[in-house]
Amino acid sequence: MSGSNRVRRQLIKRYFITGLLIWVPLVITGWVLSLIVGLADQSLRLLPAAARPQNLLGVYIPGAGIVVAFVIILATGLLATNFIGQRLVGWWEQLLARIPVVNSIYTGVKQVSDTLLSSSGMAFRQPLLVPYPHPGSWTIAFLTGDPGVEVARHLEGKHVSVYVPTTPNPTSGFLLMFRKDQIIELDMNVDEAIKYIISMGVVAPPGHPPKSS
Repeated sequence: MSGSNRVRRQLIKRYFITGLLIWVPLVITGWVLSLIVGLADQSLRLLPAAARPQNLLGVYIPGAGIVVAFVIILATGLLATNFIGQRLVGWWEQLLARIPVVNSIYTGVKQVSDTLLSSSGMAFRQPLLVPYPHPGSWTIAFLTGDPGVEVARHLEGKHVSVYVPTTPNPTSGFLLMFRKDQIIELDMNVDEAIKYIISMGVVAPPGHPPKSS
């Protein structure tokens, strides 16, 4: 009788874990999407009350703000690419530069966003293997560029700036400088490396064929 109870408990545990493996990704994905939709829907406040979909149609449409946000961002980009738009953006940035606290925040955020989003930026372009937190142990990191002039003049030899993310949350981490001969470039893309970090090493990147010499 005890043997059958043990088998039954094992089956229940197996079924429960299988159910968790199905529901946990679905729930987290739904939660993240709901946050994104809720945040995007805040853009509806930019429209006059009479022009909002809920007032026009009499029913709330989840995600309607995404369309509005997309149109606003697209129109802003279109405006900023012509001569008049560039002058307006330049005037706006000069205005913000005269506000002490706002200037520091805006300048820092703009530099980061330009680096991350610009097609010419080099942020997170190359996953690396670096010796961290001590020699003999290794972790995944991302090449972010070269040290600034003031920092580089205090370092001996060629160094690179590296972002070492924490796991399972890669949005926090450390900025470190390594000698170029200390790092190993990995044959994987950024998405594969981030998945590897988030999964705490469980989801290993697929193998790539060796590059032909």
